[in-house]
Amino acid sequence: MIKFELHQIVAATALMATGGAFAQDGDARRGAEQAAMCIGCHGIEGYRASFPQVYRVPHIAGQGAPYLRAALQAYRDGTRRHPTMRAVARSLSDQDIADLAKFYEGQP
Repeated sequence: MIKFELHQIVAATALMATGGAFAQDGDARRGAEQAAMCIGCHGIEGYRASFPQVYRVPHIAGQGAPYLRAALQAYRDGTRRHPTMRAVARSLSDQDIADLAKFYEGQP
C-alpha cells in the first residue's frame, strides 16, 4: 500500500491545477542572474533605442511582477509587437519570465 503525506497531496494537486508550472512564484535570485540581457536598455534612465524606430525604453525596476509577467508573455506570443523584445521573450521559459518579474519588482 502506498502512503502519502498531506504535503505531497497538496503539492500534487497544485501541480495538476497549474499544468505543472509553478512559474507564478518566481525566484528573484535567478532573475538577477538573467537580468544582464535587460539592463543594457531597461537599466538606463531615459534610454532611447533606435530599432526598429526611435523608441523610449521604459525603466522597469519597481514594476509589479504580474504586469511584467504579462508584458513578457505578450511579447513572446506576439500580442505586443516589438521585434527586439519579441526575440528576447521567445528565448524565455515561463519560469524565466516569473524569475525576472520577481527580480525587477524588488528593484528601486
